[in-house]
Amino acid sequence: MARRSTSSATALTRAYQRNIKALTKATLQGGRQVAGQLQRAATQHLKPPPGRGDWIGGMVLGPAGARGYHLYRPPDLKLQPGERLPLMVMLHGCGQTGRDFAISTRMDSLAARHRFLVLYPEQDRLANPQGCWNWYDRRSGKADAEAATLMAAIDQACLLYRADRERVAVAGLSAGASMAALLATRYPVRFKAVAMHSGVAPGAAKSPVTALGAMRGQHTTAVLATAVGKALGAAAQFTTLPPLLVLHGDVDPVVAPGNAQDSAAIWAAATGAAPGSARVLQRGKRHPMQVTDYKHQGRTFVTLCQIAQLGHAWSGGAARAPFSDPAGPDATRLVWAFASRQFAAAARSSGA
Repeated sequence: MARRSTSSATALTRAYQRNIKALTKATLQGGRQVAGQLQRAATQHLKPPPGRGDWIGGMVLGPAGARGYHLYRPPDLKLQPGERLPLMVMLHGCGQTGRDFAISTRMDSLAARHRFLVLYPEQDRLANPQGCWNWYDRRSGKADAEAATLMAAIDQACLLYRADRERVAVAGLSAGASMAALLATRYPVRFKAVAMHSGVAPGAAKSPVTALGAMRGQHTTAVLATAVGKALGAAAQFTTLPPLLVLHGDVDPVVAPGNAQDSAAIWAAATGAAPGSARVLQRGKRHPMQVTDYKHQGRTFVTLCQIAQLGHAWSGGAARAPFSDPAGPDATRLVWAFASRQFAAAARSSGA
């Protein structure tokens, strides 16, 4: 009996060892596959977007910790002594990287043609697993810390790459749009123009829970407009907000289209601008858009573009890119045209 018991134990031991060996082998193979996938993803992330020009990586430290960025510089750039170039800051949406955003928007191609720099800050996945900017987290202070860190990245670009501090504009998609608005309201004198594409209205959320409600359109224009002072702070009270371009699809399933009207109403209330007559524009077979300008003393402070048939995507973006709809009007051109007009207006008002 003892011998049979020993024999059974030995067989079980051998079977256990075989199973452990097989499991270890499978685990190692799986680990190598995961490591390979991570390595390929990292390599792809560092790879410059298609096109000529410099794709310069950098890192900045701020109140929110470290954040990476890439700066696009046009090819064959020869600056005159003392010359500085305009800077367009592009804030990606959730689930995107700066490289993804560059490919989708093709802002770099426009920058090469018109000689300006493009800064693509990168959200850290440790700060937000989905890669979203924490624009809504005002109660904890996280949103303002990230905004300050992004300003540090802009300062670094101005210092290292001869960007013109007097010609800085910021644009973003989705969470990037909401963070762009936060930057403009926290640091209004630092920007000459801001563009929100498919973003939540400024001041509509202060926590993750209220952010979800705001994305679903649970705040009305009237309620938000009466809270302009609290939502925008001193910037609203002294009407120093930079001009705002709002772009939004009318079939956006992620961020309710009503946020576009809310954003325009808040900015208009803060700057004393009144809406003019809406006009419908369409180029070729692209989606049509309804455009409304809000003016104060003859100057446009808000332009609202409501785009028909557009979902949660960059209008006129590259085909087959995530969060990009090539059938819409070219948002990239619209953003740059809006920013360049504001740069020119600011230069005229300062007598430069």
